[in-house]
Amino acid sequence: MASSDLENNKIFAAILVAGIVAMLSGFVANKLVHSDELEQDAYPIEVAEVPVAGTPAVVAVAMPIDDLLAAATVERGMKLSKACAACHSLDKGGANKIGPNLWGVYNASKGAHAGFAYSDSMTAKGGKWDVASLNSFLWKPKKYITGTKMNYAGMKKPEDRAAMVKYLQTLK
Repeated sequence: MASSDLENNKIFAAILVAGIVAMLSGFVANKLVHSDELEQDAYPIEVAEVPVAGTPAVVAVAMPIDDLLAAATVERGMKLSKACAACHSLDKGGANKIGPNLWGVYNASKGAHAGFAYSDSMTAKGGKWDVASLNSFLWKPKKYITGTKMNYAGMKKPEDRAAMVKYLQTLK
């Protein structure tokens, strides 16, 4: 009987030590690794709002930028275009990348840059890239042209869109 009591004590001691080690390692991990709460999401996830029955549906549109164009600067647009340069070239005669070359895009026909395979929805949209259409597209590309290949969330600030349009106007 004495040896069975000794075995039970060994098992109990092993369980007790394992629990203490687990608790101690959790304590040390909490001291070494600090997890700070984010002030805002790293990538905003947009969810369509479902209108409540009986209330009129509100359609969100890009705020017009016509008045902001006067105050917009080409330099600010150049700075903002660095994000575009990941997928587009902005040089005269530049090659197409994931997206088409943007040289001369202002007042050009939509979906008509030579040598780039546009989505069917882009070519079907028709029209020219004027201030209003560029504003809407830069605001939310997938909302302006459903089915576009462009995988970009958009520019929320109307001042940024105005600066970007002002810069695109100079690329001719």
